Amino acid sequence: MKPWLIFGAGKGVGRHLAAIALEQKRPVTALIRDDQQVLELSTAGVNVIHGDACDKKSIEKAISQAGENPIIFSTIGGGDADHYGNIAIIDVLEQAKISRMLLVTSIGCGDSWKTLSPRAKSLFGQSVRHKSLAESYLQTSTLDFTIIRPGGLTDQSGTGHCQRYQEEVHGMVSREDVAKQLAQMAEDGQTYYQIYALVDPELKPHWN
Repeated sequence: MKPWLIFGAGKGVGRHLAAIALEQKRPVTALIRDDQQVLELSTAGVNVIHGDACDKKSIEKAISQAGENPIIFSTIGGGDADHYGNIAIIDVLEQAKISRMLLVTSIGCGDSWKTLSPRAKSLFGQSVRHKSLAESYLQTSTLDFTIIRPGGLTDQSGTGHCQRYQEEVHGMVSREDVAKQLAQMAEDGQTYYQIYALVDPELKPHWN
């Protein structure tokens, strides 16, 4: 099995993804900044590198310890991570000749910006704009990329009804189901160079 390297495994979608790797008995490495999350993931069996995803030396160390040509997932977000963190990751991956990266952003990024309501733009528009810059940088890189734009994320258990869309949609989806979709797409060549919105049609949106 190909090893996985996860940026953002400390919580949310990334934490669920790490759990999937452990269930599969797959080699999995995570770059983690938070001390408590380092302890939790190390105890669970993840190969944890203590560092910052905005720091190229930390990224280089994680790649060097992740195994041969790992599959890269980035679920990082917030502050500088949305933009500078993901761009730093992409730069280092290109230098290291790593081929495969899956990037989690959000609905509203890129050409789906116009579908966001004025309220949504005011609430999280700045983050969406930064994530859009990361998307563009990845699309113009040498990597075999897939971009995933989840709808509104919930912490409830996955329903298994999450759907992939290549059109403008809005809705909700559980973080667990997003992680399962990422795992399914990891080595699926048909998903290379594609952008997918992920929404669970059975979950009711929390915005109008």
